[in-house]
Amino acid sequence: MTETPAPAHWSADALAGIAAQTDARLPVFTAADIVPILPDHDFWDMWQIAYADGRTAFLGGRSWWFFLATPRLSDPELRHDEARIRLTSYGADGWRDHGVTFADGFTPGSREWSGSAVLDEDDTTLTMYFTASGRRGQPRTFEQRLFETQGRFLIQGEDACTEGWSEPVESVAADGHHYIVANQAEPENGGIKGFRDPGYFRDPADGAEYLLFVGSAGWVKQDIDGVVGVARREGDRWTIRPPLIESLGVNSELERPHIIVRDGHYYCFWSTQGKRFAPGLGAPTGLYAMVADSFAGPWRPVNGTGLVAGNPVEEPTQAYCWWVTGEGDVTSFVDYWGMQGRDASADASLRRERFGGTAAPWFKLAFDGDRVTIA
Repeated sequence: MTETPAPAHWSADALAGIAAQTDARLPVFTAADIVPILPDHDFWDMWQIAYADGRTAFLGGRSWWFFLATPRLSDPELRHDEARIRLTSYGADGWRDHGVTFADGFTPGSREWSGSAVLDEDDTTLTMYFTASGRRGQPRTFEQRLFETQGRFLIQGEDACTEGWSEPVESVAADGHHYIVANQAEPENGGIKGFRDPGYFRDPADGAEYLLFVGSAGWVKQDIDGVVGVARREGDRWTIRPPLIESLGVNSELERPHIIVRDGHYYCFWSTQGKRFAPGLGAPTGLYAMVADSFAGPWRPVNGTGLVAGNPVEEPTQAYCWWVTGEGDVTSFVDYWGMQGRDASADASLRRERFGGTAAPWFKLAFDGDRVTIA
């Protein structure tokens, strides 16, 4: 039996090179960049409908995306307690909303958090992988479980819908060894442990199927314990595997991990916030990645540091949750923009004023082996 390689370590030494990566900073948003998808709703974390090989599904002249969304709340930080998954699309006229994905009370959590969506070659059968946070009908907690359900994706003229979802089943559970069981009642030390964001990947080398997820290391007890977790499909079930990447002592959250393959290189992308790095490291909120020549690794930081695209120094919180498509296009959501150095941590009205809650401007990536840059 092949020995499982140890997780790749994302090190503080690698981050030291970020200061010289001036070309990895995104431009500052202007008011013209902030275009609501729905004026009375906030939208954030997104993922496209894609085929198993990673191609984006372009149907009816549009790409199709799921976002987390809520009605606009007085404090946008409360949105995580009410999040629902909504279907949207993007085309020549910009973004369109197509309504909620699941019926009220259908999913097993008290709210729906991020995942991924895989469309069969029939262009109708759709599998949704998603995070159930908390438990339906119970007091709010930050428990996170991975679920999947299969339904139908139907385009109807200029509109579309999903229907016929099967009863959600738990894909795989944290084992308490490789990954902490994420079942906190409340945040601790300003953050939560992770077992969420299932991202589907099929390895073109051998057809093996994986779910990536953000996890917290189970074999140590410390605050800064972020990992990119892995489950592999074995027959009709998913089996927990050791993490692909760990950032012990460096970063506590490697969120929304997903892999694309380009020219024989495997690129594992994730997003993280500046506040999730260990004190003193000074790395920005941004899109990060490692690269390998096979799924088994070894994985090494893209650009030597891991940083692919970071928020500008002038506006360090303007965007978050970057998602890279198989075509190399990138979107994210507008977070707290136009802050001009102000601190909204204790000011809900300022948070409401400056939270974008919509899709951010697109950009493309250029791939050149271990280098990935903003095109």
